[in-house]
Amino acid sequence: MVNRASQAAPPLPPGPPDAEAVLGLYERAGGLRRGHFVLSSGLHSDTYLQSAPVLQWPAVAEALGRALAVRWRSETQGQDGGPVDVVVGPAMGGVVIGHEVARALGVRMVFTERSGDRSGGGAMALRRSFTVGPGERALIAENVVTTGGSALEVAALLRTAGAEVAGLLTVIDRLPAGAQLPLPFVALARVEAGAWESAACPGCLQDARAETPGSKGLT
Repeated sequence: MVNRASQAAPPLPPGPPDAEAVLGLYERAGGLRRGHFVLSSGLHSDTYLQSAPVLQWPAVAEALGRALAVRWRSETQGQDGGPVDVVVGPAMGGVVIGHEVARALGVRMVFTERSGDRSGGGAMALRRSFTVGPGERALIAENVVTTGGSALEVAALLRTAGAEVAGLLTVIDRLPAGAQLPLPFVALARVEAGAWESAACPGCLQDARAETPGSKGLT
């Protein structure tokens, strides 16, 4: 028998979610946990962060997308050079939140995928008849930015197509402390997370049992 109480959506705050409310949503949905974890990369971390348990709820995804759109408008007002024409989300992480940001901005949304085989090791590409045309202003959206590598790859793809990259939005900023990206960047919340090889992992050094809660692409 399904425990429907355990499948309930985390309650939304009464107003636009601030950083504390966003992290609260992740914690209540099981998308943010502290402990000792083995990531898909093989590195060990003291933090488990995954957006899928949060964004599975349409109302929550919509609220977060709307909050990002509001922040983008307020933080770039008078500086962004004009309206955005399209939101671009790298698959898989940017698909749901990108769609909700686009809904809030009233524009279309497309997503990029890695070309090549099923291993996902190819270059980012626009597939499925998606196009971004010369002169369009594109806004990149992700659920979590850990290194910024995927977003910068998408930015390069868009510029090659002749589009202007307006900036990058993300629900969670997980960049290393002090890291800077070469494009306007807006995040709803920040999470500090350590990552170590097993030999240097504090949890392993204390003989703490490690969990492997996610799958490939854990973010």
